Amino acid sequence: MKPADLHNHVERAFNEANVDALVSLYEADAQMMTDDGSVVTGLEAIRAVWAGFAELGGRIALATRYAVEQGDIALLSNAWTFEMDGAPVASSVTAEVARRQPDGSWRYIIDNPYGVPMETLDPGAQPPI
Repeated sequence: MKPADLHNHVERAFNEANVDALVSLYEADAQMMTDDGSVVTGLEAIRAVWAGFAELGGRIALATRYAVEQGDIALLSNAWTFEMDGAPVASSVTAEVARRQPDGSWRYIIDNPYGVPMETLDPGAQPPI
């Protein structure tokens, strides 16, 4: 598994409304930012965030922007778009940190799904890191 595979797992699990699979992508003490800028810590808090989002229905699409590995740590980013009834509802560019696990898989330790709102980006420019 490569760090960027996390994005494929998130997309698939969300679109299947599989909150357990989403939560399994995080370490036990991981932190996740919410849409209001607060930070939640731990799997149960992360589960609550994902469950609330998944209850909306809709579909999410993620496009990996980059995944940079340094030893057992990776810095990642993706551009995501959330659609309901075929219409875009929300989008953003993420900032994420993941750690390689002993079995070779990767799990998030920090996840900011709202790093940069897409509407603030120049369409022809690379988003800032």
